[in-house]
Amino acid sequence: MSGFKNPAPIVSEDPNAVRFGFTPQSENWNGRLAMIGFLAAILIEAFSGQGLLHFWGIL
Repeated sequence: MSGFKNPAPIVSEDPNAVRFGFTPQSENWNGRLAMIGFLAAILIEAFSGQGLLHFWGIL
């Protein structure tokens, strides 16, 4: 087994690296952006006094 070498890791070691596909890094970014979206919706409702759909004029 002396002829075998350890291949380089395919996934980047940086947990904040932007990668495409179903990788742990992309799932981290997906979660972060979802948290920003939920916070934005809550702030719009808090400051406008309307629901998000009413604020956008959908309902």
